[in-house]
Amino acid sequence: MPRLLKFAGVLLCIAALAALAIRLRYGGGGRFEDLSGKPTLDASALEVVADLDHPPGNVAVGPDGRLFFTFHPEASPAVLVAEWVDGAAHPFPSAEFQPGGSDPLAFQSVLSLRIDRQNRLWVLDYAFHGAGQPRLLGFDLATGEVDERIDFPSEIAPLGSHLNDFQVSPDGRRAYIADASIIGKRPALVVVDLESGESRRLLEGHVSVEAEEFVPVVQGRKMELYGLVAIRPGVDSIALDQSGDWLYFAAVTARQMYRVRTSDLDDPSLPPAELESRVEVFGRKTMSDGITTDIRGNVYITDPEHSAILTLGPDGALTTLLKTPTLRWPDGFSFGPGGWLYVTASALQHVIGRSEDHVRAHAPYQIYRFRPGGRGIPGH
Repeated sequence: MPRLLKFAGVLLCIAALAALAIRLRYGGGGRFEDLSGKPTLDASALEVVADLDHPPGNVAVGPDGRLFFTFHPEASPAVLVAEWVDGAAHPFPSAEFQPGGSDPLAFQSVLSLRIDRQNRLWVLDYAFHGAGQPRLLGFDLATGEVDERIDFPSEIAPLGSHLNDFQVSPDGRRAYIADASIIGKRPALVVVDLESGESRRLLEGHVSVEAEEFVPVVQGRKMELYGLVAIRPGVDSIALDQSGDWLYFAAVTARQMYRVRTSDLDDPSLPPAELESRVEVFGRKTMSDGITTDIRGNVYITDPEHSAILTLGPDGALTTLLKTPTLRWPDGFSFGPGGWLYVTASALQHVIGRSEDHVRAHAPYQIYRFRPGGRGIPGH
């Protein structure tokens, strides 16, 4: 018995040390400053587009009004990519492409999707944080067939990576991906040549892609699992300006929005230190998840902590457009035709670390749209 008690004590000591190591690497942090203000739009400006049984992740709306979205992979949905048709979600491009489906390219874990100006729907599969085969698939929307396929090697999307969100250049030749790397803690930008399939990993270790030590608190829930792991991804928010000349990006818990010229990102001859020196601070921001831009140069920001949507203007001014509890963790954006801006409410405070019963009990989950005043290009 004394030997057994001694062994148990050793195990407890090891467990305590392991918990401490996890908390030191992944936990801790303070509260982010509330930079939201009085909204300029009434909550009635929000129009419900879809009520869903599982939370949405990202959304992409084409110039013809076709609406595609992901069900957030954190909720382990049976369908990952869907099109909203006649008031219902239909698996896109088919049921065989959904997790466990018979297609060889069946989705593994998909969060982000975009429609480019060449009428292709691009779907980014982060493949269980690099444990599977991360890839980018381009679908011809006229046929629903795979038109492009890019598989990322481990040096671009290593184990622990999280190819979270992305944007496609106006000419359809490049994609810019945010690797949030919430597990691997190696956030970076990935630039992909969509014609050759070659990709490069940039800015890893630079302040512009790193999270700051704040813990999100969303509608009363502190997003820190078991008091050990803060939900604090690296670079996540990412958007191009309407001309494709500038890429805006930031970590969720970073206090600054950064930008860099795409011509610099596209130049493989530019030394890393020179590229880093060309990254600019665009302005102070709120805690952010999804971002997009309009033709006036405003950056739209979803603020999950305060159930708000804001703009960061070219002059650095923050303006709160909407602020309402119905926006449960506002997440991804897409402009659509008619001046509409679509936004998903992923309600991750009811998803991450929660049971399936809990997720279902807090349904339905929404995709909304509203007219912000500024116009953007559909799919953007």
